[in-house]
Amino acid sequence: MSANRCESLVMPVRHSGFGGSMPRRELLRRGLFGAAGLWLAGRPAPGAAAVPAAAGTAKAKAVIQIWMWGGPCHIDTFDPKPDAGRDYCGDLDKAIETNVGGVRVNENLPILAKQAHRYSIIRSMTHGVNAHETASYIVQTGRKSGDGLVYPCVGAVVARFKGYDAGYKGLIPPYVVLTKPQGRFSEAGFMGSRYKPFATGGDPGSKTRFVVEGVVAEGITEERQRARRELLHTMDLLGAAAPQDPRVEAMGRTEKEAYDLILGNAGKVFDLAEEKDDLRDRYGRSTFGQSCLMARRLVESGVPYVTINYNGWDTHKQHFPSMRRMLPDLDKGFGTLLDDLAQRGLLDSTIVWWGGEFGRTPKVQWEPPWNGGRNHFGRVFSVVVAGGGFKGGQVVGATDKTGETVKDRPVYPWDLTSTMYNLLGIDPGATLPHPQNRVVHVAPSAAEKYESGGPLTEIV
Repeated sequence: MSANRCESLVMPVRHSGFGGSMPRRELLRRGLFGAAGLWLAGRPAPGAAAVPAAAGTAKAKAVIQIWMWGGPCHIDTFDPKPDAGRDYCGDLDKAIETNVGGVRVNENLPILAKQAHRYSIIRSMTHGVNAHETASYIVQTGRKSGDGLVYPCVGAVVARFKGYDAGYKGLIPPYVVLTKPQGRFSEAGFMGSRYKPFATGGDPGSKTRFVVEGVVAEGITEERQRARRELLHTMDLLGAAAPQDPRVEAMGRTEKEAYDLILGNAGKVFDLAEEKDDLRDRYGRSTFGQSCLMARRLVESGVPYVTINYNGWDTHKQHFPSMRRMLPDLDKGFGTLLDDLAQRGLLDSTIVWWGGEFGRTPKVQWEPPWNGGRNHFGRVFSVVVAGGGFKGGQVVGATDKTGETVKDRPVYPWDLTSTMYNLLGIDPGATLPHPQNRVVHVAPSAAEKYESGGPLTEIV
């Protein structure tokens, strides 16, 4: 959604198929509302069913998901095996103590080591799938593939139960991705486009300005945006012709909301220049570091679900040089996010969920063409959770001495997602809107007979 499309919010539309101005009925049918279309699409349709009441009292109001796109290696991050030898550790063979006795992490995570009292490590995640697309789908939806349904991911479910259908009033959509979708599957699944995320585009780590798609137009001042809006209103033949038409009124309201976001206070949430330089430096001036800061600003403004897609972890080749570069970046962004949320009183109500679609092979592949790489590994991997009702300073499960198998307490993706839904006050047994009115629950029911390690009661 580009800024140029804002100029066509209410102007007559020319289309060769009609040999002139597009008829008003066709314009409305096609929903050509320009920038405002994003917000209109997210709003509940007239007569849309309200979501059922939340189950119990929610401890969490929001989720920040740090998605490690490609799959991070567990033994190089939160499940170190320094005694396993070079064929498993390469040159990342040192672990450091955290501020929680007996819990160690990779030496390149010193900031996170000081934050261990705020998060729990799940070291026994498993699903056994080594394909990116299927593994991403399983982890992000908490559902198996292959039963003929395309389930929505956790972000879309939260958008349903915490978003517009549940009375969400924010102008920013309730499900935001920084900065682009991972493209592995349809996030909204069978629930449809209303629940797809708003992908910001742009780069929060830009040295100039975070250019958010449809909200911030690079090189265009606010004064020019206002002038454009005034010009649109002078040329609004559609609104003048049918001022009482409820569809035209809806378009006008949506146009106002879009411009309130572009020009009003709501859109200022994307302006990272409002943050102090020393805090921005603490997060790290990288795309990931500034995405973490942006995520904090979004949940602080009331957005219930934010995903940070952190690319680059699919390290089949030259794994160790990549880790030497990326682990410090992860440490600054993730570690500072936890501390910043805690200092602002937001961590108690915000789940932070770190992880990827799987782990990576514990045994290093030194031979060509890998030359010191790690491949996909779904048998066992690590996930970190914090805030929103999750206890800190805990370790769930364990792996063997080389990190190749689950030693005790297996945790499946649906065990984790069901636990998060409970913390968010979303009943795992509630039903989701299905286009053929099939009865589909938020999380797998007992009748579906998923293997399970059980809910994560030890850390909630």
